[in-house]
Amino acid sequence: MSRAMVPSQQKLAEKLTILNDRGRGMLTRIYNIKKMLTKTDSKPAFLSDKSLDSVFKYLHKKFPNIDNHAGALQVINNIKQDVVKSLSLYYFTFVDIMDFKDHVVDLLTTIDACQVHMDVTLNYDLTVNYLNLISTYVSLMILMSRVEDRRVVLSLYNVAYEYLNASSDPSFPRLGQMVIDYDIPLRKLSEEFVPHSRVVVPALLSLHKIYPKRNLPADQMRATGMLSLLAEPLKIMNVPNTDMVQCEYLSLDSMEKWIIFSMMLCHTYLQEAQLWDLWKTALQSGYIVQLCRDEVLHIHSYINTFFESLKGHNLHKRITEVKDLQHQALQSSPAIHRERRKFLRSALKELALIFTDQPGLLGPKGLYVFQALAVARDEIHWLLRHFDNPPSKKHTVKLSQEDFVDRQLPELLFNMEELKSLLRKYNQVVQRYFVQYLAGYDAVLLNQLIQNLAHCPEDESVILSSLYNTIAGLSVKQVEANEVFDFRGVRLDWFRLQAYTSVSRAGLVLRDHQDLGKHLNMIVFHTKLVDYLDELINETGDLSIYCFYHQIFEHQFKQCMEFPAQHRFSIVFPIICGHFMNATHELCPEERHSIGTTSVQYAHWFLKEMSDEVNQVITAICEEQCMLNYKLLPKHSAASILQSSNKHKKNKDKKKQVGPEEEKPGTESVRKNRENFTRMDKLHMALTELCYAINHCNVIQVWEHGFVPREFFIQHLETRFNKALVGMMMYNPDTSEIAKPSELLSSVKAIMSVLQGLENYVQIDIARVFNSVLPQQTQATDSFNGEKTITANYTNWYLEVLLRRVTVNIGQIVYSPNHKAFVTVATDNNSKENLYLAAEEYADLTELRALAELIGPYGMRYLGERLMGHVASQVDELKKLVIQNKEVLFNMRTSFDKPEVMRDLFRRLGNVDSVLMRMTIIGILLSFRSLAQDALLDVLEDRIPFLMASVQDLQHFVPNMKDTKYSHMKQQVVNEMASAAGLSCDIDPLLISALRSQKNVANESDYELACLLMVFVAVSIPTLAKKDVSVFKASLEGNLSNCHCLAKAVNQIAGALFTIHGPGDVSDRLQEFLALASSSLLRLGQSQEQEKETFKNRESVYILLDLIVQESPYLTMDLLESCFPYALLRNAYHTVYKASAVDN
Repeated sequence: MSRAMVPSQQKLAEKLTILNDRGRGMLTRIYNIKKMLTKTDSKPAFLSDKSLDSVFKYLHKKFPNIDNHAGALQVINNIKQDVVKSLSLYYFTFVDIMDFKDHVVDLLTTIDACQVHMDVTLNYDLTVNYLNLISTYVSLMILMSRVEDRRVVLSLYNVAYEYLNASSDPSFPRLGQMVIDYDIPLRKLSEEFVPHSRVVVPALLSLHKIYPKRNLPADQMRATGMLSLLAEPLKIMNVPNTDMVQCEYLSLDSMEKWIIFSMMLCHTYLQEAQLWDLWKTALQSGYIVQLCRDEVLHIHSYINTFFESLKGHNLHKRITEVKDLQHQALQSSPAIHRERRKFLRSALKELALIFTDQPGLLGPKGLYVFQALAVARDEIHWLLRHFDNPPSKKHTVKLSQEDFVDRQLPELLFNMEELKSLLRKYNQVVQRYFVQYLAGYDAVLLNQLIQNLAHCPEDESVILSSLYNTIAGLSVKQVEANEVFDFRGVRLDWFRLQAYTSVSRAGLVLRDHQDLGKHLNMIVFHTKLVDYLDELINETGDLSIYCFYHQIFEHQFKQCMEFPAQHRFSIVFPIICGHFMNATHELCPEERHSIGTTSVQYAHWFLKEMSDEVNQVITAICEEQCMLNYKLLPKHSAASILQSSNKHKKNKDKKKQVGPEEEKPGTESVRKNRENFTRMDKLHMALTELCYAINHCNVIQVWEHGFVPREFFIQHLETRFNKALVGMMMYNPDTSEIAKPSELLSSVKAIMSVLQGLENYVQIDIARVFNSVLPQQTQATDSFNGEKTITANYTNWYLEVLLRRVTVNIGQIVYSPNHKAFVTVATDNNSKENLYLAAEEYADLTELRALAELIGPYGMRYLGERLMGHVASQVDELKKLVIQNKEVLFNMRTSFDKPEVMRDLFRRLGNVDSVLMRMTIIGILLSFRSLAQDALLDVLEDRIPFLMASVQDLQHFVPNMKDTKYSHMKQQVVNEMASAAGLSCDIDPLLISALRSQKNVANESDYELACLLMVFVAVSIPTLAKKDVSVFKASLEGNLSNCHCLAKAVNQIAGALFTIHGPGDVSDRLQEFLALASSSLLRLGQSQEQEKETFKNRESVYILLDLIVQESPYLTMDLLESCFPYALLRNAYHTVYKASAVDN
């Protein structure tokens, strides 16, 4: 004798909860298997092996009754291990689906036996879970039937398993039968659902109370004031008056799936008017239904195919109706949904603005947020699946692409995220409100309803008392103490109570106590707002579907970046990437990594593109600003000066000669009409919008990664700024063209002012960008990508272009101490390459000050080190020349007071011109170094006057020490510091460092070579008088051949060489040099008349001797006068200045 079924022992609530979750997991797994078997690169290699095609055909044909001993299958024996290992996940997924199907069928049968009454407005959780289970079950069986090679995979695994274990897998016979039964899934399912229809149909009929109200066109939504807080301002503080609160945010997509799938299986009930209305409205709403993620059905065609396969049911009328509904869906649904999205944009924006201004309204009006999120989410899902799956071409209806390409969709997405962030931000506001509401109103009303119950069985009474006690004991102090709330037990108890009270012959019939049921639904919603807020937000506003529509996601982002009005909403795309992990399920852990990686990659790409777009706008603004700044350069004032001077000339034809007046700087700011947008206006507008997006949120969490948009932007800004700095030099190594340092500095300052203005748009520290990028330019290579910097390029240009031309083109570019610049001298034989290079425009004190400001002390030191490297190489060559003439020079050193002997020795001396040329080159390089140091000193005294005063004091007053060795080291350290600050030193520390690094030449005594080098230079100086280019120009205070630079070369080289190699007798050696040079020059005065004509620039060379003494810290005028008459110097100066005056 069978026992009577006790409904309370069937655990319907628990089973529905577990099976729904397991069903979602099974859908996820079968979805992944379908995708893997579709792609060649993801499915097992042997499934793509052409040699096994005959085996696969055999398995497919004979499935499921396969003879495992057939000869055709012997080849599987060789790969059985690989087959079992690779296909076990696939096989056991199908086994799990079979188990799931058995449990679902068992539960649905139990629910039928219990005669459960379903009503979504009353027993909400029971009805929703029941309908969800049906739609999940149907989706799963349809999706399983669409898996390619399912027969081959299952039979291949079974054959390999039998080869390994000598018996087939025990699940295979039933599994094979299930696959055969569900090849056409709806046929088998419709047979199964014949007995279930008694429960399914009432559940669907209960949707008639809510589905039509939710599926309204946009104009009716506006007319009814849907989602508007301002429609009834007097009730703005009141809780929405609804007795089916959870139905208000129920997914429209879910309801349509329930209606369509259930009515397909129970199609005999379509004769009922209410069910027909639901069926008709659902099928008119769209022509694509989602199965799982991006797996969809063209639902009308699918239904017709199923109806046509049902022979003997006479469904021709239904088929015609479905075709008509399909035509209506194609014709009207895209426009209806387009208008609905347009309405939602304004509605959500209004809600976001109001809740931002008055977050306290999130308590009483929180339901509006969930309603708005649910409707907007459904519209986005509809758009994605319909845009990605256009109807077949056989339909005559032409769809307008404008209905699917929504350029303003980012605004809708952004407003959704804004509402979600407001709920999370003001979580405690919502908690405080509903904790008080539950204890102060819900508990009181619940107690009254319980008291009004005439009869209440013990089990139900225990549950109701527990519910009351839980919510009655709540207080605001718990919220203030940050106590963690957990009402999952309350919700499960109510779910159980729904199951107990909805069966036939229940002790407490819920249908008879609708007030109690609806109030408990309200209480459950209120508890969710206290402890389940994040999950509720995900339930209503999850956009993880974008993970499976990559191309549309990218397309919408690119469209957003092309449409300036939507720029500010672009940040929503990386935020949506944080939703992707919501699509995963614990029953399919293997996909977590791939989905997580995808989400991170997309978030990175979106932020990179956004940063690039902002940087492009900033670059355009910088270019405009640089152009405006360029117009303000002093050189452009020449045209205005010339024009004003011409006005004073009395010329009758002046009207004909005067051309159109050029626009003066500043005219671009004059506006006659504010409506006329200039390019700069548009750029600033774009910058404002994009910066709003970047500044919108601090951190975006994407799969255990935190993306900081501002940091992302700063990194890209630094890279772009770094490239811009080098790019503005306009350095062309092929043509040797480069921007003037002063013009580059002007442009850099213009760019920096634009970047400083960014702080008005984005909360970033722009000084950090400057401190990161600008110091990089003081080094030879930057740390971003190892490319050459401003310092490297200018150093290379000055040394390899400018100074090389100074030394090669003798007499054309002269160093002028008077002008503090290198000056291009106009001569008849100027080469073409110098026509466009005016040296004074690049190598005067003003330009070098600009250079020092650009590259700083570090860059100037690098320039000095490179320059001293060139000096050291020249000294190396000079030493070689000294070695060649060593014997002669040694004799000349001891015979300088014997004129005849000196004359004979000088004739034997070789490479005199080469020595003078190399010493002149050294002098030119050191003169440039001196000029650069003066420029650096000027800049530093202006920028850091107090620090410079300390450095100067330290240089002048080096602390004395008893130990001379340590005192010398201290002096050297101080000199290093002073030189780096631009102060002049008796001997340049960089020169000492460069010369010290030289290798000894042919093992000769360095000290002796240094002494002989000074002798060589001293006796060679008189030969300068023979050269025309040695003439001294008073206006320049220098010789055309730059031989006046020998003064600096002699003193610096002597000081450095004798400091490094000698016992510190620099003064003695320079006195010896002065004696040799003066005696050699005095012999010029004693020469005969013919020789005097040869030495025509004798006076210019006399002046050189004076310059050497003036330049030297070791020689004095007394020493000079003791060996060279001052009268000769005075007459020399008189002669050259008189000659210069005549030339001018």
